[in-house]
Amino acid sequence: MNTYRNKIVWKTLIIICATLIGCVSLYYTNELANSMSVEEQKRMQIWAEATRQIALSENENEINFCLEIIRDNTSIPVIMTDGDSVVSVRNISDSAKVYNDTAYFHKRIAEMGAKHDPIVINLPDEQKNYIYYDDSTVLKQLAQFPFIQMSIIGIFLIVAYLAFSSSRRAEQNKVWIGMSKETAHQLGTPISSLMAWIEILKQNEANAPYVVEMQKDIDRLNIIADRFSKVGSLPTLQSSNLSEAIKSAADYMRNRISSNIILDVKDNTSQTVMVKLNTALFNWVIENMIKNAIDAMEGKGCITIKLNETAKYAEILLTDTGKGLAKNQFKAIFTPGYTTKERGWGLGLSLVQRIVKNYHRGKIMVQSSEIGVGTTFRILLPKTNE
Repeated sequence: MNTYRNKIVWKTLIIICATLIGCVSLYYTNELANSMSVEEQKRMQIWAEATRQIALSENENEINFCLEIIRDNTSIPVIMTDGDSVVSVRNISDSAKVYNDTAYFHKRIAEMGAKHDPIVINLPDEQKNYIYYDDSTVLKQLAQFPFIQMSIIGIFLIVAYLAFSSSRRAEQNKVWIGMSKETAHQLGTPISSLMAWIEILKQNEANAPYVVEMQKDIDRLNIIADRFSKVGSLPTLQSSNLSEAIKSAADYMRNRISSNIILDVKDNTSQTVMVKLNTALFNWVIENMIKNAIDAMEGKGCITIKLNETAKYAEILLTDTGKGLAKNQFKAIFTPGYTTKERGWGLGLSLVQRIVKNYHRGKIMVQSSEIGVGTTFRILLPKTNE
């Protein structure tokens, strides 16, 4: 549980930091864009005044100075009109269309006028010119920059998250495989030793009842070792009768659980349902889920396993009358290290999910759960026509 919470905390912190960086960048760039916009407005006021002075002044030096100011504008798109027609155009790529197409000319000045109020130039004889202008290319790019930056940050976070998750999954796989192989290896030595001791005990007929029970336990240990040895390698799948496989696993557990637990298996199918199974691993799934249900019911209650089928899948519903799960736990419980038990490792359901999804190409999920009522798990396995 703590490991899972730590992951959530770190992911939340990363998202918060990225959001803060994006917000600060957005605010700073927006302020910079506003400052540039004000500067461009001032430049256009000066440009308008220079245009007015050219019309009024007779001093050649003043006129040349004003013309220099006008020529200095190489970035701000400008259309100057006399109210009805175009007087001059600067920094507009389709200027010819502005001059020759009246409808397009009115459309462009309407667009510019919606963004910036036109500047009025008062000329002699009560004539007036109007300057319409747009933001410069640099200002437009600057206004778009925060969104581009946010997109880049978002893409970076997604790529980093996927890379981190992939790395962690690869690391977890190595840990799973290494732990499983080592467990199988370690079990091998005491099993071999116990088998030798059984052979010695068999020499005395008085030990026969004990030998039988010890042989059962050794067979069980062999099964466990075999299961662990299969983790990390592709298991052999054989077409199997799913109903028989479920009943076999349930019967094994029924003889080893408290009399306070009712374990009921119901086959709701009308015909034999065949699926590709590795029996040893599938039994492990059923046993783990039953043990998990017993823990959830604290040793008293009812477990029901139902077998249904759809057109493509065999459906297994395992329902307990335990303490139930909150909705935010439906996916979390399959995360390695997540557990609601004080002494749990949080590996059981994660291992179940791995066996169902990775080895049997199936699906497992929490179908429904209610606090204080119980939980229903759903397993889907592809059917085979064999």
